[in-house]
Amino acid sequence: MPVTIVSFGYLHDEPPAAHLTIDLREHFRDPHISPELRYMTANDEPVRAAVLNTPGVAGLVEATATAVAAFASGPSAGAVTVADGCAGGRHRAPTFAMALADRLRAAGHNVTVLHRDLARAVVER
Repeated sequence: MPVTIVSFGYLHDEPPAAHLTIDLREHFRDPHISPELRYMTANDEPVRAAVLNTPGVAGLVEATATAVAAFASGPSAGAVTVADGCAGGRHRAPTFAMALADRLRAAGHNVTVLHRDLARAVVER
C-alpha cells in the first residue's frame, strides 16, 4: 500500500489534504529558538538530533505508524497520505516525516516523502 508523507509549515500555507494531519507546533520544542539551529534544516544532523531527542517524538512516530497500519488494513484500503506540520516546515516536520518514513519502510510500506516548505527561507518571528 502506498503511503505519502508531506511535511509542511503552517506559516507558509494551509495544510495539504491528508488522511492524517499531525500538528507538531505546540507540543514539541522548536529548534528555531536556538540560534545555532535556526538557519539549519532537517538535512542537518544537529537539527535531526534535537527533534528526535525531544520527549514524545518517538512515541508519536510509533503512534502515527500504527494509525497508518490501521488505514491500510481497512476493507477499502488504499493509498494513505500523512501530513505533518510545524511552524516553518524546516525542522520538526521534515525530521518527523523522515523518521516516520523509515519506520513505515521497515514495516514493508512503499513510502514517498515530500517536503513542501523545507527549502523556503527562515520565517523571522
